Amino acid sequence: MKLVECVPNFSEGRDKNILNQIAEAIKSVKGINLLDIDPGEATNRTVFTFVGTPDNIVDGAFEGIKKAAELIDMSKHKGEHPRMGATDVCPFVPVSDVTMEECAELARKLGKRVGDELGIPIYLYEEAASKPERKNLADVRQSEYEGLKERFEGKDKDYWKPDFGPAKFNTKSGATAISAREFLIAYNINFNTKDKKPVHDIALNIREAGRSKRDENGKMVKDENGNTVKVPGTFKYVKAIGWVIPE
Repeated sequence: MKLVECVPNFSEGRDKNILNQIAEAIKSVKGINLLDIDPGEATNRTVFTFVGTPDNIVDGAFEGIKKAAELIDMSKHKGEHPRMGATDVCPFVPVSDVTMEECAELARKLGKRVGDELGIPIYLYEEAASKPERKNLADVRQSEYEGLKERFEGKDKDYWKPDFGPAKFNTKSGATAISAREFLIAYNINFNTKDKKPVHDIALNIREAGRSKRDENGKMVKDENGNTVKVPGTFKYVKAIGWVIPE
């Protein structure tokens, strides 16, 4: 049996009523099996996990994204986790008898539908990326929601043209990143400190993206083209960040 997992992350982790409505929208699609809902209060973000066949998984994802666009206002959103949209990311993962390219095609199908019908700018990343510089989610999501207006209206607007949907700032819903990728294992380590700096420093050391190189005065080092020079991290494929959980 062909089986695909979908793991959308919605920018709401505190209002159970909103999360319940998104869950009902996803489950309204016949054949979808909602496996898990994992909310985070400090991140103000919730990870949904559901599975289905290639024939119904796109419908399930679309209904979840549509409901999130109705209920979540990104202009009022605050949270510890990087984000740029009401539905921040929506990856497809091959589970059984499905290739990665098939999942990439599902990502493109969903991206076009969301862009056309909901007017949300869509960026494809990971295995569905339309260009190498959009493969890494961190690169796609840089500047987050607050930087989207400049992204679409600034001097680099041609570079930031979305893969689907309007190249226009959607104030309420932001932008969404859609992909096909392998399984991802996510976990948190709790440090007994209220100081985010040393924890984030560890994250910069271990993540693949590494950190920006700085000179002896603490200023970022630029190459001959004016781009920030990066110091690679320790582990390939690892993504990491440090944040504070007040409670």
